[in-house]
Amino acid sequence: MQIIYEEIKETPETFYIETNELSQIICMQSPEESYGMNWVRNSRRLWGEVTGTQDLTVTVSREFTSRGGLLETYCFQNNTKFDIYTAGTELGICTPFPDEYTHSEESLKRRCHAHIWCGGSSSYIMALRMGGEAPHLGLILRKGSLKGYSVERMSSTSGIEEELSNHRGDFILHPESLHIRPGESYTIAWELLWFKDREEFQKLLSETEGFLRITSDAFVLIEGEEITFDVETLDRSEGITVCRDGKNIPYTEEGRRIKIHEKPGATGEYRYEIRLGKRATEASFLVVPELVSLTRRRLHFIAEHQQCRDQKSHLYGAYLIYDNEEKRQYYGHRNDINGGRERVGMGILFAYYLQHCPDARLRESLDQYAAYVLRELYDEETGEVFNDAPRCNDYTRLYNAPWIGRFFLEMYLLTKEPAYLDRYMKCITRFYQEGGSHFYAIAEPMYESVRIFQNAGRSKDAERLLTYYREHGDYIASCGKNYPSHEVAYEQGIVAPAASYMGELYRLTGEEKYRKAALEQYKILDLFQGNQPDYHMNEVAIRHWDDYWFGKKRLLGDTFPHYWSALTGLAFLHAREITGDITYTKKAERSLRGVLSLFREDGSASCAMVYPMSVNGREGSFYDPWANDQDWGLYFNLKELGTGYFLP
Repeated sequence: MQIIYEEIKETPETFYIETNELSQIICMQSPEESYGMNWVRNSRRLWGEVTGTQDLTVTVSREFTSRGGLLETYCFQNNTKFDIYTAGTELGICTPFPDEYTHSEESLKRRCHAHIWCGGSSSYIMALRMGGEAPHLGLILRKGSLKGYSVERMSSTSGIEEELSNHRGDFILHPESLHIRPGESYTIAWELLWFKDREEFQKLLSETEGFLRITSDAFVLIEGEEITFDVETLDRSEGITVCRDGKNIPYTEEGRRIKIHEKPGATGEYRYEIRLGKRATEASFLVVPELVSLTRRRLHFIAEHQQCRDQKSHLYGAYLIYDNEEKRQYYGHRNDINGGRERVGMGILFAYYLQHCPDARLRESLDQYAAYVLRELYDEETGEVFNDAPRCNDYTRLYNAPWIGRFFLEMYLLTKEPAYLDRYMKCITRFYQEGGSHFYAIAEPMYESVRIFQNAGRSKDAERLLTYYREHGDYIASCGKNYPSHEVAYEQGIVAPAASYMGELYRLTGEEKYRKAALEQYKILDLFQGNQPDYHMNEVAIRHWDDYWFGKKRLLGDTFPHYWSALTGLAFLHAREITGDITYTKKAERSLRGVLSLFREDGSASCAMVYPMSVNGREGSFYDPWANDQDWGLYFNLKELGTGYFLP
């Protein structure tokens, strides 16, 4: 492949650009930049590098646009006497945005969240600075069509394992599959633009000629709900068609928008193709079964397929990984696949469901699991929580105690046995004795636990808990945006609990310092969320390491969704009480629902969906075969969004 880089015809005043000897961009900054951020990641891949082995001549040109942007054009010319076809990931263009995690101060100032949408002719990248401070950088496709993206990143054989989770990698955008005849060419062109916030970027999309902008209040729907979405475009000189499964879908018109309303006839995926002349894009929706029914099937699957029944094993009663390919349970003492830790979420889901839907078979299973937890994962005398069976703490992990504590709370609500409240107090006391007040724990039930103890008439214990939580919250508030590193240097799973706990403490105390701290955290947390018209990604937080640690395929790469994405929804659920803004309530529901594609109607499940077309050359776009720890996502949905099912 021959690549020709033309000189930039005119360097726009809105860009500061450095190129190497080949005219590949190595530095891109805004004149309004305050922190010296380079929007081109320093990596082995250069901006605009073309990947592929086809015998094409590629001419790359750049010029100024009327709205202050930089137009990059990639013309693929077939100068041979043979037809050239491309398929899959054979052809790509590199856009190495600096989406990586270092310490929080560096990340918030000089790194970005790259929200990627390869939606045919209406594709974009919305790159938001992690700290939220403008300017941000957008990439909007102007010519051609993109079908997906791949990622190249540090691999387990080329770097320190602890660093693997911090580097999202270099993005390679893939044009649609091509057939270029001798003498013909194909062009990809995109415009790079600075913008001040998410709303301005959406306005830029709406004002881009030929761009089809799709919006909807819900991309994941519960059985019985209607699919509704809008398509907005600047140019209506040509007719728009909407097609699903080869059939045209009727719509209504309202100014520059068309509106689609469809009543799904069954659960499953609904993928729509929208065409305007030669331009085309798509939108994807998912309809899932009613939540109680889905949960019942999931729990029976766990009881039948994922519970250890070997009475000679320390794991007897445990809920384990299930391999959907080999149709068998799996266990390993390695932390993320063992008999404790995140897999406690399965027991929590059982205990919550059975409070409202009695089921003898499920109760028998849960009783066995509770016996396992008390025998192998918890010390009744000291309150110590173990990392794995048999009562093993060769790896100390503070995340574990609040999860076991939440299990005890749900078991108390199910059984009304005071011993479970005693256990909660012991394990949480031990958690704080071991440094929990300086740790950004996930899913610690601050608000709920205080209310439960108050309702149980244990006011002294409730006050003691509130004292622990205040100390914890005061530390988080004092840190503000200076987040301490945890298992990942900086990530959504650090910001989300900070936002949740500030909100919960404000609800418990009414103190203004917690309200102000919550508002600060909400703004940072929201930057992880995407707006793409696809149920895998819409309001699903960026995470990109979970399959490597928790999946069978062990593939690093974007997980859209992963169940901890729902932590954002938990934080936003009660934001309306703090902000007075219903927008957060809507975002919370979309975030929580966004993880439901991990569950199947037969009760099976997947721990993560690896979204890119490929990662380090390995095929992507799959749901991992392991059902591991994803049931937290179903628990959050049932508990927070399914409440109406259980009201008298």
